[in-house]
Amino acid sequence: MHEGPPPHVLVVDDDPTVAEVVAGYLTRDGCTVDRAADGPTALAKAAAARPDLVVLDLMLPGGMDGLDVCRALRHDHGRLPVVMLTARGEEEDRILGLEVGADDYVTKPFSPRELVLRVRSVLRRTRPVATTAAPPLCAAGLTLDPVARRAAKDGRELALTLREFDLLAFLLRHPGRACAREELMREVWGWEFGDVSTVTVHVRRLRAKVEDDPARPRLIQTVWGVGYRFAAYPGEEAPGRA
Repeated sequence: MHEGPPPHVLVVDDDPTVAEVVAGYLTRDGCTVDRAADGPTALAKAAAARPDLVVLDLMLPGGMDGLDVCRALRHDHGRLPVVMLTARGEEEDRILGLEVGADDYVTKPFSPRELVLRVRSVLRRTRPVATTAAPPLCAAGLTLDPVARRAAKDGRELALTLREFDLLAFLLRHPGRACAREELMREVWGWEFGDVSTVTVHVRRLRAKVEDDPARPRLIQTVWGVGYRFAAYPGEEAPGRA
């Protein structure tokens, strides 16, 4: 169930059976659903009525696959959340989807109920229920506003995806502590199990946006054999709530 107006979800899949099943489950979960069978149609529908989330198949007919569509959606609509469907379970497919900005992925064949839960999780983060004001998180030139879901470095706004924002917020809330990949997957993604390469890909993307030199990261450090740590440097104010 969702608070406020029903979320608008665009389902992009050329398999009519899959699209119908997914649309049916999402509708029963309280979403309004539109469908498209190819990339150009999906982009046209997104332009006509911006959805709250897109469920996007990686393999689409014609010259525009799911990766192309995801890139175009990111270019045209910024932080529009995308849950990608991959027909194969190969790690390369999942990583490619995450690299172009997908917020989550589900591998075919999948449980429609699992997909609904993933969609619900993403929507919960992008359409938060009104809460008491939370102060911004500030450290090392970074400022995150959890309520407005805006982030900046040295006053310049960062174009972070949903998961990148949540990942950075979690690290800022736990400065100096080694956070295991499994913990990050549980706390940021809400997954009790899954492929930890998802975390690795998002850390790489996040470093490219917040580090002065992503090849030599100073803020998000690797803790070998464990995970990652947001570094608090001597002489600097410890990361925390402003």
